[in-house]
Amino acid sequence: MPAARPSRWWTLLLAVAGGLVTRVAFPGPGLWPAAFLGIALLYLALRRDSARWNALVGLVWGLAFFPALITWADEAVGPVPWLMLSLACAAYVALFGAAWSWARRGEAVWRSPWWQLPVFVVIWVALEEALAFWPFGGFPWGRLAFSQADSPLASFAALGGVPLLSAAVCTVGVLLGHALIALRHAQLLTASSTALAAVLVVLAGFAVPLPTGAQDGTLLVGAVQGNVPGQGLDAFGRRAVVLDNHVQGTYALLDDVEPGELDLVLWPENGTDIDPQVDKQAAAAIDGAAQALRAPMLVGTVEYPETGGRYNTSVLWEPGQGVVATYSKRHPAPFAEYIPLRPVARLFSSAVDRVTRDMLPGHGDGAIPLESERLGRTVVLGDVICFEVAYDSLVRSAVRAGGEILVVQTNNATFGWSDESTQQLAMSRIRAIEHGRATVQISTVGVSGVIQPNGALTESTELFTADQMIASLPLRTSQTWATRLGAWPAWGIDALALCAVVSGAVGAARLRGTNRGEPA
Repeated sequence: MPAARPSRWWTLLLAVAGGLVTRVAFPGPGLWPAAFLGIALLYLALRRDSARWNALVGLVWGLAFFPALITWADEAVGPVPWLMLSLACAAYVALFGAAWSWARRGEAVWRSPWWQLPVFVVIWVALEEALAFWPFGGFPWGRLAFSQADSPLASFAALGGVPLLSAAVCTVGVLLGHALIALRHAQLLTASSTALAAVLVVLAGFAVPLPTGAQDGTLLVGAVQGNVPGQGLDAFGRRAVVLDNHVQGTYALLDDVEPGELDLVLWPENGTDIDPQVDKQAAAAIDGAAQALRAPMLVGTVEYPETGGRYNTSVLWEPGQGVVATYSKRHPAPFAEYIPLRPVARLFSSAVDRVTRDMLPGHGDGAIPLESERLGRTVVLGDVICFEVAYDSLVRSAVRAGGEILVVQTNNATFGWSDESTQQLAMSRIRAIEHGRATVQISTVGVSGVIQPNGALTESTELFTADQMIASLPLRTSQTWATRLGAWPAWGIDALALCAVVSGAVGAARLRGTNRGEPA
């Protein structure tokens, strides 16, 4: 029998609850099953037929979810940019609400809850993809997949990447929503069978193999979290101190290893904001540490070209030689590392002028060749810097270019004691699974971590402490299905979503004026 439409106020309450519950699925506290309930509540809240009303419901869900998820933006750049970014993200959920209303008006979807399941899912994932693309290169931070690092569903990332994982989460949520509708109407058999289907989808993740063994040797790496003086935007005001902290942390590795034992030392993004390629004193400090350990070092630094701007760069430093390879961040963060539409942005916040020199996008694919004397060959490091870990194509290109491990160099100092660093670590864990690569997230202040190719976190650090990690990382060269398929799953989902919305709108126009009753 058709389900009665919930009242308008009740749908808004469901939307608020759904957004807040979904936030709980992300670190911290990272209670991943909460994402299923959050999507179920959104599904229930969108049961009215009005596209305008459902757009409002989606906006309310987004405003309950995004500001709570990215409180670290307030910590970094202040309340106005934080709220503006949250509103922009919530607007995508509003668009989702309208799109779902249009798609559901197609006769088949209107009548069948089992057609509603795939249509709701593909439209949700398509809107996630849109948010990850536009404007200013997109902001994919709140994708459902990134809440599932500890979930059995996480293994789906190895098959179809983040889009498939988000689709799996959304599927479980919609099934749970159907179960709640059936339970409300005392349809106990339907409710229990639908809930069982949701459980089976989650358990299916255990059936996806996630190999972790080394395929071409191992790499013994040391990672240095040097810490910084102070927090916030001024945390790097004392550049020499930050450099010295990381130099001293590198020497501290000798308490646990002998010179020449390590294959590589990793520093974070902004490990030195004094460019060692032009500053002789910085170069001497880094080379001294590299020669003491007799190991190459991957150092996060900056470059200032004569033409203006700056690059966020990682350099591979060989002891006694200096820089032998570089990679510059390809996706600077808008409004944090560069200011688009600066005159307009200044109207909302004067903090934009604290970014005095815009960061320029780098080029390349994130692959850094490391000549390993011990292995007798070139090992390719897949390097991504900070927020780049959130972008599918950037991480994938580093692996496709030959990356045998992934390195996520990041600087979390400007985000204080917020959840930003643990949310980023969860993304790194999903990327490890997606591409079957051991991964090291190394931060200036934490949280840093060592991640196995199956996403298991084997070592991590605390926030705002000086620390070091030593790990033997399996080198892997095979590609997962997600790596090989690339963007095709996302494109396929986008096409299906567009077809669903257009066919629903056309079908509704053809049947306008008929009495179809309430949706199933």
